[in-house]
Amino acid sequence: MKLNELLGIKYPLIQGAMANIATAKFAATISNAGGLGILGAGAMYPADLEVALETIVTLTDQPFGVNLMLMNPHCEEMVPIITKYADHIKVVTTGAGNPGPFMSAFKEAGILVAPVVPSVALAKRVVKAGADFVIVEGTEAGGHVGELTTMALVPQIVEAIDVPVVAAGGIASGKQLLAAYALGAIGVQVGTCLLAAEECEIHDNYKQTLLKAKDTSTVVTGRSVGVPVRIYKNKMAREYTMLEKSGKTREELEHLTLGALRKAVFNGDMDNGSVMIGQVAGMINEIKPAKDILETLFNEAELEFEKLQQLLG
Repeated sequence: MKLNELLGIKYPLIQGAMANIATAKFAATISNAGGLGILGAGAMYPADLEVALETIVTLTDQPFGVNLMLMNPHCEEMVPIITKYADHIKVVTTGAGNPGPFMSAFKEAGILVAPVVPSVALAKRVVKAGADFVIVEGTEAGGHVGELTTMALVPQIVEAIDVPVVAAGGIASGKQLLAAYALGAIGVQVGTCLLAAEECEIHDNYKQTLLKAKDTSTVVTGRSVGVPVRIYKNKMAREYTMLEKSGKTREELEHLTLGALRKAVFNGDMDNGSVMIGQVAGMINEIKPAKDILETLFNEAELEFEKLQQLLG
């Protein structure tokens, strides 16, 4: 079964739950374009989540999902708010932990649960807890990442579990989409390529930085203190790296990143902000409507598949 068949959408594609970017408006845009839009609730309070859900159901009649960041101290209060909208919410994706304690509530409401996982061990754990499918994210992705690449991780998890796998990290073209299928995934989750959507509400400076990025324009900070995050190489990233190498603690480093993502997303501060983009940033070279991004991705995949058939035939 393809992801689009499982979710009742046009394309087998999930929008990444990018913090401060995956708004109700943007999620609705992606759902209306044929993917599965995801509302990012990671930095929200319960009241914010309620307002966002009230908004999104007025903007789309298509399926959408909600991302629950399990480090959020208000998760328990958010669960009944999410289940209240079960008629509209197709999937809850989760990150930064095991959603086991909340699994039964979502299941009883008829909502699928799809944790984002960076390792075989965590994939096995969440499947045992009842996950319907998993989103396997490689270290190529922007934002919080694990250690393994998508190419290495996806097939290992496909072999290790008995639920469907969605590939994420390093996917921005038809070739990469096709590769995800070849690795055993039933669909993909993308983020960086959607930052270039006209409808994406990030500051224009953020978008222009994305367009100027090259293959080597990102760096992973925080590995030494257990919080690896892939960001654009800017003044803040260089300062963080220097402090990290000098042996600063996690708490000391957090002072530098406090509010840094909001500086980038809302204020357009490309020097001191945390500009979260993936390694595929070097492939993004134009701003266009979200609908066109999705159409291009899947049209390219079909063309590449035809080339492969000729090559293998």
